[in-house]
Amino acid sequence: MTAQTRIPLALAGVGKIARDQHIPSVAAGSDFELKAAISRHGKIEGIENFEDFDAFLSKRPDIKAVSLCTPPEVRFAMARKAIAAGHDVLMEKPPATTLGEAETLAVLAREAGVTLFATWHSRFALGVEPARAWLADKAIRSISIVWKEDVRRWHPGQAWIWEPGGFGVFDPGINALSILTAIVPGAILVETASLSFPSNRKQPIAADLAMRTVSGAPVSAAFDWRQEGPQTWDITVKTDAGTLRLSKGGSELFIDGVEKSSGPDREYAGIYERFATLIRNRESDVDYQPLRIVADAFLCGERREVEAFED
Repeated sequence: MTAQTRIPLALAGVGKIARDQHIPSVAAGSDFELKAAISRHGKIEGIENFEDFDAFLSKRPDIKAVSLCTPPEVRFAMARKAIAAGHDVLMEKPPATTLGEAETLAVLAREAGVTLFATWHSRFALGVEPARAWLADKAIRSISIVWKEDVRRWHPGQAWIWEPGGFGVFDPGINALSILTAIVPGAILVETASLSFPSNRKQPIAADLAMRTVSGAPVSAAFDWRQEGPQTWDITVKTDAGTLRLSKGGSELFIDGVEKSSGPDREYAGIYERFATLIRNRESDVDYQPLRIVADAFLCGERREVEAFED
Protein backbone atom coordinates (compact mmCIF):
# COMPACT_ATOMS: atom_id res chain seq x y z
CA MET A 1 0.00 0.00 0.00
CA THR A 2 1.31 3.46 -0.87
CA ALA A 3 1.55 6.34 1.59
CA GLN A 4 -1.29 8.03 -0.28
CA THR A 5 -3.71 5.20 0.47
CA ARG A 6 -2.77 4.64 4.09
CA ILE A 7 -5.40 5.59 6.66
CA PRO A 8 -4.47 8.68 8.72
CA LEU A 9 -4.37 7.73 12.42
CA ALA A 10 -4.21 9.58 15.73
CA LEU A 11 -3.07 7.88 18.92
CA ALA A 12 -4.46 8.98 22.29
CA GLY A 13 -2.31 8.05 25.28
CA VAL A 14 1.46 7.93 24.85
CA GLY A 15 2.37 5.54 27.65
CA LYS A 16 4.18 2.23 27.96
CA ILE A 17 1.78 0.13 25.88
CA ALA A 18 1.71 2.75 23.13
CA ARG A 19 5.49 2.92 22.92
CA ASP A 20 6.07 -0.82 23.33
CA GLN A 21 3.37 -2.06 20.95
CA HIS A 22 1.11 0.40 19.15
CA ILE A 23 3.67 2.80 17.67
CA PRO A 24 6.04 0.06 16.38
CA SER A 25 3.12 -1.95 14.96
CA VAL A 26 1.69 1.02 13.09
CA ALA A 27 5.13 1.93 11.75
CA ALA A 28 5.83 -1.62 10.59
CA GLY A 29 2.43 -2.08 8.97
CA SER A 30 1.12 -0.81 5.66
CA ASP A 31 -2.43 0.18 6.61
CA PHE A 32 -2.05 3.33 8.73
CA GLU A 33 0.05 6.46 8.88
CA LEU A 34 0.43 8.00 12.32
CA LYS A 35 -0.40 11.69 11.97
CA ALA A 36 -1.10 12.95 15.51
CA ALA A 37 -0.81 12.05 19.19
CA ILE A 38 -2.84 13.21 22.19
CA SER A 39 -1.30 13.02 25.65
CA ARG A 40 -0.79 15.28 28.64
CA HIS A 41 2.57 13.72 29.46
CA GLY A 42 4.12 12.16 26.36
CA LYS A 43 4.94 13.26 22.83
CA ILE A 44 5.85 11.49 19.60
CA GLU A 45 8.50 13.13 17.47
CA GLY A 46 7.78 13.95 13.85
CA ILE A 47 4.01 14.33 14.13
CA GLU A 48 1.57 16.86 15.56
CA ASN A 49 1.03 16.54 19.32
CA PHE A 50 -1.95 17.69 21.38
CA GLU A 51 -2.42 17.80 25.14
CA ASP A 52 -6.21 18.06 24.91
CA PHE A 53 -8.53 15.63 23.11
CA ASP A 54 -11.12 18.29 22.30
CA ALA A 55 -8.41 20.42 20.69
CA PHE A 56 -7.39 17.49 18.51
CA LEU A 57 -10.99 16.89 17.39
CA SER A 58 -11.40 20.56 16.56
CA LYS A 59 -8.12 21.08 14.71
CA ARG A 60 -7.66 17.76 12.89
CA PRO A 61 -11.07 16.62 11.57
CA ASP A 62 -9.21 15.11 8.60
CA ILE A 63 -7.77 12.32 10.78
CA LYS A 64 -10.68 9.92 10.85
CA ALA A 65 -9.17 6.96 12.74
CA VAL A 66 -8.33 7.19 16.44
CA SER A 67 -6.55 4.59 18.58
CA LEU A 68 -7.31 4.94 22.30
CA CYS A 69 -4.40 3.68 24.42
CA THR A 70 -5.32 5.57 27.58
CA PRO A 71 -6.21 3.96 30.92
CA PRO A 72 -9.79 2.64 30.75
CA GLU A 73 -11.35 5.16 33.14
CA VAL A 74 -11.05 8.01 30.61
CA ARG A 75 -11.69 5.96 27.48
CA PHE A 76 -15.48 6.24 27.44
CA ALA A 77 -15.51 10.03 27.29
CA MET A 78 -12.91 10.09 24.51
CA ALA A 79 -14.61 7.36 22.49
CA ARG A 80 -18.00 9.05 22.80
CA LYS A 81 -16.62 12.36 21.54
CA ALA A 82 -14.68 10.70 18.72
CA ILE A 83 -17.74 8.76 17.57
CA ALA A 84 -19.89 11.91 17.67
CA ALA A 85 -17.28 13.64 15.49
CA GLY A 86 -17.44 10.83 12.91
CA HIS A 87 -14.18 9.09 13.76
CA ASP A 88 -13.48 5.35 13.57
CA VAL A 89 -12.26 4.18 16.98
CA LEU A 90 -9.94 1.43 18.21
CA MET A 91 -9.97 0.77 21.98
CA GLU A 92 -7.18 -0.94 23.89
CA LYS A 93 -8.28 -3.63 26.28
CA PRO A 94 -10.21 -3.54 28.52
CA PRO A 95 -12.46 -1.37 26.35
CA ALA A 96 -14.28 0.40 29.19
CA THR A 97 -14.67 0.34 32.96
CA THR A 98 -18.23 -1.05 32.87
CA LEU A 99 -20.43 -3.09 30.58
CA GLY A 100 -22.83 -0.17 30.45
CA GLU A 101 -20.15 2.09 29.00
CA ALA A 102 -19.04 -0.55 26.51
CA GLU A 103 -22.54 -1.35 25.29
CA THR A 104 -23.41 2.34 25.01
CA LEU A 105 -20.41 2.94 22.76
CA ALA A 106 -21.49 0.07 20.50
CA VAL A 107 -24.92 1.65 20.09
CA LEU A 108 -23.48 5.11 19.46
CA ALA A 109 -21.07 3.79 16.83
CA ARG A 110 -23.84 1.91 15.05
CA GLU A 111 -26.08 4.97 15.02
CA ALA A 112 -23.23 7.20 13.77
CA GLY A 113 -22.19 4.73 11.07
CA VAL A 114 -18.56 4.57 12.22
CA THR A 115 -16.28 1.64 12.99
CA LEU A 116 -15.73 0.66 16.63
CA PHE A 117 -13.16 -2.02 17.43
CA ALA A 118 -12.86 -3.35 20.99
CA THR A 119 -9.49 -5.04 20.72
CA TRP A 120 -8.39 -8.18 22.53
CA HIS A 121 -4.79 -8.43 21.41
CA SER A 122 -4.20 -11.90 22.85
CA ARG A 123 -6.75 -13.32 20.41
CA PHE A 124 -4.22 -12.55 17.68
CA ALA A 125 -1.50 -14.71 19.27
CA LEU A 126 -0.26 -17.33 16.83
CA GLY A 127 -1.78 -20.38 18.49
CA VAL A 128 -5.28 -19.04 19.21
CA GLU A 129 -7.01 -19.53 15.85
CA PRO A 130 -5.55 -23.06 15.34
CA ALA A 131 -6.70 -23.89 18.88
CA ARG A 132 -10.24 -22.68 18.13
CA ALA A 133 -10.32 -24.76 14.94
CA TRP A 134 -9.04 -27.90 16.69
CA LEU A 135 -11.59 -27.60 19.51
CA ALA A 136 -14.54 -26.97 17.19
CA ASP A 137 -15.56 -30.63 16.91
CA LYS A 138 -14.27 -31.85 20.30
CA ALA A 139 -16.17 -32.46 23.54
CA ILE A 140 -14.50 -30.37 26.24
CA ARG A 141 -14.02 -32.15 29.59
CA SER A 142 -12.31 -29.37 31.58
CA ILE A 143 -10.31 -26.17 31.20
CA SER A 144 -7.58 -24.79 33.45
CA ILE A 145 -6.11 -21.29 33.22
CA VAL A 146 -2.94 -20.28 35.08
CA TRP A 147 -2.03 -16.65 34.42
CA LYS A 148 0.65 -15.40 36.82
CA GLU A 149 3.08 -12.56 36.31
CA ASP A 150 5.07 -9.89 38.12
CA VAL A 151 3.21 -6.57 38.22
CA ARG A 152 6.46 -4.75 38.96
CA ARG A 153 7.90 -5.92 35.66
CA TRP A 154 4.92 -5.25 33.38
CA HIS A 155 3.27 -2.21 35.00
CA PRO A 156 6.04 -0.16 36.62
CA GLY A 157 4.77 3.04 38.19
CA GLN A 158 1.27 2.69 36.77
CA ALA A 159 -0.80 3.71 39.77
CA TRP A 160 -4.07 3.76 37.81
CA ILE A 161 -4.24 -0.05 37.70
CA TRP A 162 -4.88 -0.08 41.47
CA GLU A 163 -7.61 2.57 41.41
CA PRO A 164 -11.36 2.09 40.80
CA GLY A 165 -11.76 1.24 37.12
CA GLY A 166 -8.17 -0.01 36.92
CA PHE A 167 -9.07 -3.75 37.04
CA GLY A 168 -6.07 -4.84 39.15
CA VAL A 169 -4.95 -8.36 38.28
CA PHE A 170 -7.80 -8.61 35.78
CA ASP A 171 -5.93 -6.15 33.53
CA PRO A 172 -3.68 -9.04 32.42
CA GLY A 173 -6.18 -11.72 33.41
CA ILE A 174 -8.70 -10.47 30.89
CA ASN A 175 -6.22 -11.48 28.19
CA ALA A 176 -6.69 -15.11 29.22
CA LEU A 177 -10.46 -14.62 29.27
CA SER A 178 -10.33 -13.14 25.78
CA ILE A 179 -8.58 -16.27 24.52
CA LEU A 180 -10.97 -18.52 26.43
CA THR A 181 -14.04 -16.90 24.88
CA ALA A 182 -12.45 -17.03 21.43
CA ILE A 183 -11.63 -20.75 21.42
CA VAL A 184 -14.64 -22.13 23.33
CA PRO A 185 -18.08 -21.87 21.69
CA GLY A 186 -20.92 -20.45 23.78
CA ALA A 187 -20.92 -18.41 26.95
CA ILE A 188 -18.66 -18.96 29.95
CA LEU A 189 -20.56 -18.75 33.24
CA VAL A 190 -18.96 -17.62 36.51
CA GLU A 191 -19.95 -19.70 39.54
CA THR A 192 -17.65 -18.46 42.32
CA ALA A 193 -14.71 -16.11 42.67
CA SER A 194 -12.17 -15.37 45.40
CA LEU A 195 -10.57 -11.94 45.08
CA SER A 196 -7.46 -11.00 47.06
CA PHE A 197 -7.09 -7.27 47.82
CA PRO A 198 -3.90 -5.88 49.37
CA SER A 199 -4.77 -3.86 52.46
CA ASN A 200 -3.43 -0.71 50.79
CA ARG A 201 -4.99 -1.19 47.33
CA LYS A 202 -8.44 -0.77 45.80
CA GLN A 203 -8.12 -3.52 43.19
CA PRO A 204 -7.27 -7.23 43.53
CA ILE A 205 -3.75 -8.55 43.22
CA ALA A 206 -4.94 -12.14 42.77
CA ALA A 207 -8.15 -13.95 41.85
CA ASP A 208 -9.36 -17.54 41.62
CA LEU A 209 -12.44 -18.19 39.49
CA ALA A 210 -14.61 -21.29 39.16
CA MET A 211 -16.64 -21.24 35.94
CA ARG A 212 -18.47 -23.56 33.57
CA THR A 213 -19.05 -23.77 29.86
CA VAL A 214 -22.64 -23.85 28.60
CA SER A 215 -22.28 -27.62 28.17
CA GLY A 216 -21.22 -27.94 31.82
CA ALA A 217 -17.46 -28.46 31.59
CA PRO A 218 -15.64 -26.96 34.60
CA VAL A 219 -13.29 -24.02 34.00
CA SER A 220 -10.80 -22.88 36.64
CA ALA A 221 -8.72 -19.73 36.44
CA ALA A 222 -5.90 -18.62 38.75
CA PHE A 223 -4.64 -15.06 38.30
CA ASP A 224 -1.79 -13.62 40.36
CA TRP A 225 0.38 -10.53 40.08
CA ARG A 226 3.01 -11.64 42.61
CA GLN A 227 4.92 -14.20 40.55
CA GLU A 228 8.67 -13.67 40.34
CA GLY A 229 11.05 -15.41 37.96
CA PRO A 230 9.55 -17.13 34.91
CA GLN A 231 6.08 -15.85 34.04
CA THR A 232 3.14 -18.21 33.46
CA TRP A 233 0.44 -17.71 30.82
CA ASP A 234 -1.08 -21.16 30.17
CA ILE A 235 -4.50 -22.48 29.16
CA THR A 236 -5.05 -26.26 29.20
CA VAL A 237 -8.15 -27.85 27.65
CA LYS A 238 -8.87 -31.54 28.18
CA THR A 239 -11.17 -33.07 25.57
CA ASP A 240 -12.51 -36.43 24.44
CA ALA A 241 -9.78 -36.48 21.79
CA GLY A 242 -6.73 -35.30 23.72
CA THR A 243 -5.31 -32.34 25.59
CA LEU A 244 -4.68 -28.92 24.11
CA ARG A 245 -2.33 -26.44 25.77
CA LEU A 246 -1.72 -22.82 24.87
CA SER A 247 1.45 -21.43 26.46
CA LYS A 248 3.22 -18.08 26.59
CA GLY A 249 -0.01 -16.16 26.23
CA GLY A 250 -1.21 -18.14 23.23
CA SER A 251 1.96 -17.94 21.14
CA GLU A 252 2.65 -21.67 21.50
CA LEU A 253 0.13 -24.45 20.84
CA PHE A 254 0.59 -28.07 21.95
CA ILE A 255 -1.69 -31.06 21.30
CA ASP A 256 -0.95 -33.99 23.60
CA GLY A 257 2.46 -32.47 24.31
CA VAL A 258 3.43 -32.08 20.64
CA GLU A 259 4.09 -28.53 19.49
CA LYS A 260 1.79 -27.55 16.63
CA SER A 261 2.54 -23.86 16.19
CA SER A 262 4.84 -21.18 17.52
CA GLY A 263 6.43 -18.05 16.20
CA PRO A 264 7.12 -14.35 16.68
CA ASP A 265 4.66 -12.01 18.36
CA ARG A 266 2.23 -10.41 15.89
CA GLU A 267 -0.61 -9.58 18.24
CA TYR A 268 -0.63 -5.81 17.76
CA ALA A 269 0.15 -6.09 14.07
CA GLY A 270 -2.93 -8.27 13.93
CA ILE A 271 -5.21 -5.79 15.64
CA TYR A 272 -4.23 -3.00 13.25
CA GLU A 273 -4.74 -5.24 10.23
CA ARG A 274 -8.18 -6.09 11.63
CA PHE A 275 -8.95 -2.42 12.30
CA ALA A 276 -8.11 -1.50 8.71
CA THR A 277 -10.34 -4.28 7.37
CA LEU A 278 -13.22 -3.15 9.57
CA ILE A 279 -12.85 0.46 8.41
CA ARG A 280 -12.78 -0.47 4.75
CA ASN A 281 -15.83 -2.71 5.15
CA ARG A 282 -17.61 -0.14 7.36
CA GLU A 283 -18.06 -2.73 10.12
CA SER A 284 -17.51 -2.91 13.88
CA ASP A 285 -16.16 -5.62 16.19
CA VAL A 286 -17.43 -5.18 19.75
CA ASP A 287 -17.33 -8.51 21.56
CA TYR A 288 -17.57 -7.79 25.30
CA GLN A 289 -17.62 -11.37 26.64
CA PRO A 290 -14.28 -11.07 28.51
CA LEU A 291 -15.45 -7.86 30.20
CA ARG A 292 -18.71 -9.54 31.23
CA ILE A 293 -16.82 -12.38 32.93
CA VAL A 294 -14.77 -9.88 34.95
CA ALA A 295 -17.93 -8.01 35.92
CA ASP A 296 -19.55 -11.29 37.04
CA ALA A 297 -16.47 -12.17 39.07
CA PHE A 298 -16.72 -8.90 40.99
CA LEU A 299 -20.47 -9.39 41.46
CA CYS A 300 -20.28 -12.88 42.91
CA GLY A 301 -16.75 -12.75 44.29
CA GLU A 302 -15.73 -13.18 47.90
CA ARG A 303 -13.27 -10.49 48.93
CA ARG A 304 -10.38 -11.24 51.25
CA GLU A 305 -7.66 -8.90 52.47
CA VAL A 306 -4.01 -9.81 52.10
CA GLU A 307 -0.82 -8.06 53.16
CA ALA A 308 -0.03 -4.61 51.81
CA PHE A 309 1.74 -4.45 48.45
CA GLU A 310 4.44 -1.92 47.57
CA ASP A 311 5.64 -1.30 44.03
